[in-house]
Amino acid sequence: MYTPPAFREDDRPTLLAMIRESRLATFVTATPGGPMATPLPLFLDETEGEHGTLYGHLARANPQWQAEVIGQGLAIFSGPDAYLTPSWYAAKAEHGKVVPTWNYTTVQASGPVEFFEHADRLHDVVTRLTDRHEAGRPAPWSVSDAPEPFIAAQLRGIVGLRMPITRLEGKRKLSQNRSAADRAGVADGLAESERLQERVMAAMIPRG
Repeated sequence: MYTPPAFREDDRPTLLAMIRESRLATFVTATPGGPMATPLPLFLDETEGEHGTLYGHLARANPQWQAEVIGQGLAIFSGPDAYLTPSWYAAKAEHGKVVPTWNYTTVQASGPVEFFEHADRLHDVVTRLTDRHEAGRPAPWSVSDAPEPFIAAQLRGIVGLRMPITRLEGKRKLSQNRSAADRAGVADGLAESERLQERVMAAMIPRG
């Protein structure tokens, strides 16, 4: 990932927090037939390995798990993003030498890929994924709420994914390369957006 120094994020706790906050990743593998990618909810087990280990599952009918993986897998976690109009920059009134751009945050995690089919491991993965996303609901649903034979049948339709992270790269493009006046204009402009994601981005823009 191309990351100018101004936008690079190397702080490990911050990178792991960004992964935890992302609800859907894009899982990418290089194969003899070309790159393959699947949107997947993944969870991070921080107790496994130096940078943690990612877990998830794919549909058994998905050909990605059957294709030979060349090199390592890649999981892309995307955070808030927003289009920036040059009209928000103070520099527009000063000299007009401004162009549109895009702000965003992302983490890319790579590592060796393991696919597995063992029922107990699959049950553990779906349980941990479910518990993560049901947490905080007034009446959280649990895998154990469904009949065991039904869950067993569902597990036969998926394949597990395990990817120990060997490399983490983070990027937070938040107008750090602009002047304080330009950053203030961006933050104010985004704060007035009807899009929730852009209002979230507004609060992330560094001021001062």
